[in-house]
Amino acid sequence: MKLISWNVAGLRACYKKGFLDFFERIDADVVCLQEVKALESEIPFTVENYYHYLNPAEKKGYSGTLIYTKEKPISVTYGMGIEEHDHEGRMITLEYPDFYLVNVYVPNVKRDLSRLDYRMNWEDDFKDYLKKLEETKPVISCGDFNVAHNEIDIKNAKANIGNAGFTYEERGKFTDLLNAGFIDSFRYLYPDRKDQYSWWSYIGHARESNTGWRIDYFILSESLKDKIKDAYIYSDVYGSDHCPIGLLLKEE
Repeated sequence: MKLISWNVAGLRACYKKGFLDFFERIDADVVCLQEVKALESEIPFTVENYYHYLNPAEKKGYSGTLIYTKEKPISVTYGMGIEEHDHEGRMITLEYPDFYLVNVYVPNVKRDLSRLDYRMNWEDDFKDYLKKLEETKPVISCGDFNVAHNEIDIKNAKANIGNAGFTYEERGKFTDLLNAGFIDSFRYLYPDRKDQYSWWSYIGHARESNTGWRIDYFILSESLKDKIKDAYIYSDVYGSDHCPIGLLLKEE
């Protein structure tokens, strides 16, 4: 089973930069998108042989998540069921026979860290949400987590300590999530692989010089670790300031 996650930074813009070329070439079973920034009526294309589920933000042109899936899920849930968090279209949960899939776009703390306190609350509620799902069946969650977890996950670690996306607080919450029984699939397979990033600033030719951050993840319940066949970062795919990432699971 092949799963893809991509923060497209505006699906309409990404579409103009070749989104469908990648979508059709990769032929994934599930494609999870973040920062879609579109209503259903604004998506400029349709795809065959996929069900799709969109959770747009109430604020137009902002945030939003979308999932394309070949297999029809048992159930679909939008948001995490908490009023404070469910206005920005940041989560979709699909239930499959053997696991839950949670597509997530974690809130950015903003450059001035003005949203850090909110982010801390969001992180705790998100972890509790995943653990509640896990009481029923294993969980796979993917998306833009808006944090580079460790120094190996960011090009200029020392210079970025304390900056948005690399604060001790954000990194600590990601550690807490893993300690709660989840696995960072890419690091599980490739613990020492350097210079592997999924986001690059548009400033200063960062992508050309690979001055990036790894802030997009597939995390899985520990009970699924033996099903991980491979994890990918498609750094050669353009169309956004993020690149797609992938997870390949062993078939039964």
